[in-house]
Amino acid sequence: MHLEIVTPEASLVSGEVESVTVPGANGPFQMLNNHAAIVSTLVKGEVKFLGNPSIAEGYENKLSKDKDGKWVMEINSGTVQMADNKIIVLAD
Repeated sequence: MHLEIVTPEASLVSGEVESVTVPGANGPFQMLNNHAAIVSTLVKGEVKFLGNPSIAEGYENKLSKDKDGKWVMEINSGTVQMADNKIIVLAD
C-alpha cells in the first residue's frame, strides 16, 4: 500500500509500506493492505510504519526507527484517510 505523510512544511514521506499505525482520537490503530476505507482525526502521538518509502531531503531528522525496525514520527494532531490501499496522513 502507498503512504503519504504531509505536513505544513513539506510532503515528508512517500512510498510503499507494509503497515501504518496512527494515534487515533479513540486510541492507536493499525492499517494493513486492503484495510477498509476510513477517515479519522489524529491526536498527539506517534505515526509508525514499516517499509522503505522515500523521505524528503532535509527532513530525515523528523523520523527515527524503533527497536522493531519501524519508522516513527511524532505528531501533534492531524487527520488520516485510507482508501484503495493509499494512506494520506495530514499532520502537524
